[in-house]
Amino acid sequence: MSELLNQAKGVRLFIFDVDGVLTDGTLYLGDDGQEYKAFNSLDGHGMKMLKASGVELAIITGRRSQCVSHRAANLGIAHLHQGVEDKLAAYETLIGSLGLAPGQTGYMGDDVVDLPVLRRVGFAVCVPAAPDVVKAHVHYVTQRPGGRGAAREVCELVMQAQQTFDAQMAAYRA
Repeated sequence: MSELLNQAKGVRLFIFDVDGVLTDGTLYLGDDGQEYKAFNSLDGHGMKMLKASGVELAIITGRRSQCVSHRAANLGIAHLHQGVEDKLAAYETLIGSLGLAPGQTGYMGDDVVDLPVLRRVGFAVCVPAAPDVVKAHVHYVTQRPGGRGAAREVCELVMQAQQTFDAQMAAYRA
């Protein structure tokens, strides 16, 4: 566990995939073509606390959805990259613009399309439903499933590694 905490300690930017990570991976499509997704409020609050603790947040996703834009805005995520075919290229552009090294970044994915980024970051995370080939290339597999608290779990882990968790929880323990 100490090695895991050391890897999470240096994270200054944490990036999330959407489908299968911030959602359970189910795509709801209406007759009118509108796409719907269900997000978990625990995940959202964990992301807000992580950002408040000083870690920048980003989303890189292969799909394009208006509801993801709304969710990112609600969570204060300024770095939103949708419709991305080459996630590694988007990742490299993002960290370059922020002046960060790969070791200062974390990424949470769930499928093989996430592997190029997962293999590059300093702290790689996936959900339990990820294929074995993905699990073989991450530092941590969450206990909670995607869209059901997995993002909250990793946010709390990073805050604990950086010793900011208690400060974020102080307002709720008063």
